[in-house]
Amino acid sequence: MSTGNGSTNGAARYQDDKVRVAIIGVGNCASSFVQGVHYYRDTDPRESVPGLMHVDVGGYHVSDIEFSAAFDIDADKVGKDLSEAIFAGQNNTLKFDTEVPKLGVEVQRGMTHDGLGKYLKEKITKAPGPTADIVDILKETRTDVVVSYLPVGSEQATKWYVEQILEAGCGFVNCIPVFIAREDYWNKRFKKAGLPIVGDDIKSQVGATNVGGNMDFYNMLERERLESKKISKTNAVTSIMGHTLPADDVHVGPSDYVPWLTDRKWAHIRLEGQAFGDVPLTAELKLEVWDSPNSAGIVIDAVRCCKLALNNGLSGQLDGPSSYLMKSPMNQRPDSEARDLTEEFIAKYARKPLGKPAKSGKATASAKTEK
Repeated sequence: MSTGNGSTNGAARYQDDKVRVAIIGVGNCASSFVQGVHYYRDTDPRESVPGLMHVDVGGYHVSDIEFSAAFDIDADKVGKDLSEAIFAGQNNTLKFDTEVPKLGVEVQRGMTHDGLGKYLKEKITKAPGPTADIVDILKETRTDVVVSYLPVGSEQATKWYVEQILEAGCGFVNCIPVFIAREDYWNKRFKKAGLPIVGDDIKSQVGATNVGGNMDFYNMLERERLESKKISKTNAVTSIMGHTLPADDVHVGPSDYVPWLTDRKWAHIRLEGQAFGDVPLTAELKLEVWDSPNSAGIVIDAVRCCKLALNNGLSGQLDGPSSYLMKSPMNQRPDSEARDLTEEFIAKYARKPLGKPAKSGKATASAKTEK
């Protein structure tokens, strides 16, 4: 989702002012996110990086992102340093940066609820011991933004974690199709708390959806967990149309788990239309992507937008960033319009020049609300 140029937005960044990020769910997506932050740590802000809006967003370079905490329930990951856990367990995404240094962030035991479906239980052994005190950890680690990578269908677990995030006073990036940011109830909760949220359901740089071989697809063999995922994917596809499609004229969604594909996804795309004289017109395409790196750059943009919102006392769902970076935002709009709104957001709320520090990230209930 690059804008095609590598220009720096906003003022010069503060070297000592970081975007401190906690991760819920240390799966393939978290692996690509952590690898990507290290991979682009020395990139010139003037460069154009595929999948990033800018190397520098509003005064925050990619290298300004640092990881403060991580939570999972997998016995193969809990207790490990985050740099090791991203390559552990059932994670099978591309290792494009195997030199991620030890981060000093131990993966803590998270909450299960409905986060472990009947198929995932066949592959993952739940770590013993009680759930960590999420609120205290987020506070003690001075976490700015929490990113959720919970499995599809984790309705109860997502809402439980959201309560912890609100109590801890953090911004939130909801990468999964459990609808929070777009729902009026939760949006009001974040406004009341004076905290920003970007959601729901992270986009990828290039979409693909039919078959794959990661734990996301294995989890989605449990069809009961798929309702919100299908809604979210359909919203993302139909939002680029100039008109509303009848429900019977569009089908979007995952269909099967193919183990040897690992973290790759194949999408078979068929478009049917009409040409002059109502003559039928058909186009077919096969797309293959590595699933998790495909969305990592979008998350890198999302957490930096969320940090800008914290700095400026904005609360509730961030309209421009949510509609550009997410499949199911509160306000669905074409990508070109959403991108413009996001660029305006970045330019407006970029960090103050050196010597004029931005406001504290501890927003209050009377904070401004991003419209």
